[in-house]
Amino acid sequence: MQYEVKQNGKFKYVEEGAGEPLVLLHGLFGALSNFKDLVDHFKKTHKVIIPMLPLFDLTILDTTVGGLAKHVQKFLDTMGYGKVHLLGNSLGGHVGLVYTLKHQDKVKSLTLTGSSGLFENGMGETYPKRGDYDFIKKKTELTFYDPAVANKELVDEVYSIVNNRLKALKIISLAKSAIRHNLGDELQEIKVPTCLVWGKNDTITPPMVAEEFKKLIPNSELHWIDKCGHAPMMEVPAEFNVILDAFLAKHKG
Repeated sequence: MQYEVKQNGKFKYVEEGAGEPLVLLHGLFGALSNFKDLVDHFKKTHKVIIPMLPLFDLTILDTTVGGLAKHVQKFLDTMGYGKVHLLGNSLGGHVGLVYTLKHQDKVKSLTLTGSSGLFENGMGETYPKRGDYDFIKKKTELTFYDPAVANKELVDEVYSIVNNRLKALKIISLAKSAIRHNLGDELQEIKVPTCLVWGKNDTITPPMVAEEFKKLIPNSELHWIDKCGHAPMMEVPAEFNVILDAFLAKHKG
């Protein structure tokens, strides 16, 4: 995907299309490629925005879910988009939840897919300590129902992150922050329409997590995708886009 990465002060982002703003928040190992099909589809109807979350640029004290949510808040305030449709995958969903809880007046709708915030099977603390390419490849493949989705480009990207000592420390810091920052007691406060899209074969945030989100978030709907893992928008983009299309159409304007 050759989308131009723009810059406004300290903020880097992608912005494509025109219409109501749809903001996409990536996860721990999130790359622009994670959202390729989603951007291609929704830029025809929405202004699609991907802020680059500064996973490796914050101080170690700010390398937390809350620190990333503050970054998103400052980015959206700076850009002046008004009310946004917010979508987050994995850690990005968690960041979206924290932002929404504090700024419900600025969120038109929320979509979560494979989101942390209640429970997640992390990569494990041993994960970044291993320099073994095959080990990293197998771990990356666990993200998907179909291991072939973890192509060489994706595995190489994860491998380069976990073999950089400072980046590996920050990944561990964020993963621990996600576990500590459990939102179970707060989710009932979310009033914005929420769409949960979950892979039935997600092993990182298993189906029971989606069911718990559905139970705790009052105005939520849950959609399952069969033969799909932790990143539905990557693994089965056509099915994902149909669900999101219908949800966004209901909450337009």
